[in-house]
Amino acid sequence: MHSKNKKYFIAYFPAFFCLMIGNIHAQTPDPAVGVWKTISDKTNAPSSFIKIEEVNGALEGTVIKTFPQPNETPLVYCTLCKDTRKDKPIIGMKILSELKRYKPGYWSDGKILDPEEGEIYQVKIGTEDGKKMEVRGYIGVPLLGRTQVWYKVDQ
Repeated sequence: MHSKNKKYFIAYFPAFFCLMIGNIHAQTPDPAVGVWKTISDKTNAPSSFIKIEEVNGALEGTVIKTFPQPNETPLVYCTLCKDTRKDKPIIGMKILSELKRYKPGYWSDGKILDPEEGEIYQVKIGTEDGKKMEVRGYIGVPLLGRTQVWYKVDQ
């Protein structure tokens, strides 16, 4: 290798290496992305499927299916919502938004809507293995809230 070419190689290799690592990282979906099954706190039965996607660097979650319990009137519309989602269909509704990644599989500083109550809470989520995810909704500080466990749906 000529000394002139060697200089260019040494000068540009770190930038090329960082670009390649960045592309590999960008192509690997975050473990939180996918379809997740929620479990009802009241019945301990499946409640819904939430599709989580990364959109413009933020995580969003949309209800794609609900599982009404036998002898239960299904919740079809968000009648208790207080924002623009009031009286809109639950299926197709975005209930998770604005989550920011702080490391792969862990997101915070977002919002979550509870369609049954119509309340919006702050939320953080985390998954170690991409199969089970802890979703913590809270008011003010995470200490004042509750955690649900969601399970990845194989598709």
